[in-house]
Amino acid sequence: MSDAPLPADQQTALVPVTVLTGFLGAGKTTLLNHILTAEHGRKYAVVINEYGELGVDNDLVVDADEEVFEMNNGCICCTVRGDLIRILGGLMKRRGKFDGIIIETTGLADPAPVAQTFFADEDVRAKTRLDAVVTVVDALNIQQTLKESPEAHQQIAFADVMILNKTDLVDEAKLKEVEDTLRTINAFAPIHRARKSDVKLTDVLDRGGFDLQRVLEHMPDFLENPAHHHEEDLSSVSLTVKTPLDAGKFQMWISALLQEKGADILRTKGILNFEGQPDRFAFQAVHMMADGNNIGPWKDDEPRESRLVFIGRNLNRPQLRRGLESCAVA
Repeated sequence: MSDAPLPADQQTALVPVTVLTGFLGAGKTTLLNHILTAEHGRKYAVVINEYGELGVDNDLVVDADEEVFEMNNGCICCTVRGDLIRILGGLMKRRGKFDGIIIETTGLADPAPVAQTFFADEDVRAKTRLDAVVTVVDALNIQQTLKESPEAHQQIAFADVMILNKTDLVDEAKLKEVEDTLRTINAFAPIHRARKSDVKLTDVLDRGGFDLQRVLEHMPDFLENPAHHHEEDLSSVSLTVKTPLDAGKFQMWISALLQEKGADILRTKGILNFEGQPDRFAFQAVHMMADGNNIGPWKDDEPRESRLVFIGRNLNRPQLRRGLESCAVA
């Protein structure tokens, strides 16, 4: 297999692929929604990878015209990589229905094996081109995250573009400190500051930013088969409750839980069915910082049930299940 780039006319015929990465809770789905709702006149096929066995992110993506494909119960960089190749192969059979592909990885993904897919698999290589790896960075939490999680370091190191998100939560001195930290890891990728991932689309799409030669200079074994292993004590717990929840009880329970265990709970996200409310409620938290809002009515063919996913260390599944079930309306 040759590593030489294709001629320019062949490059433009290939489908551009943007990979959105970034650690848990950095704001990848917010950025994806920003792209899908913006006025750009293009259609994108969207591939979402979730770490847990229960899909939630698909419900957090806005109701756009785009097709959304889910890959659950594994990380795109290791266990479900074959699923990505199959999905891309299926999309290529309907090439005329979209202008590009956006892949949102799980917050625990190492982007290197994902990017490698676009060079190592011959069918994918012949029909797509990796336009850019866009890494979303949580300005408030990234320095602590880098101390605890090698994946965050890899995501920054591999970025073609960095979105420094949640800049409204820290002061200017802290922002400069964070940017200096990012520069020690990746001196090449431009850094764009953002609040709620509100970046210019030209900063993330059609970048032509992925440079295979530069990657090979810093990672000579990139085109080989890198193994990626997640921390052994890191796991996900996915819960479903079919009975409507009492909003007050849930608020009291989740607040106490995150206050006590928030250091170990990296990410919480869910779609909740509160009694007396016609809309789905999207709940999200990063460590102890929680947020939530209504995201529109339940679909006619959709079961009205609550789904909640925790990703973290030392998670006690029976205890979490009992806690969520205690919030159900009697």
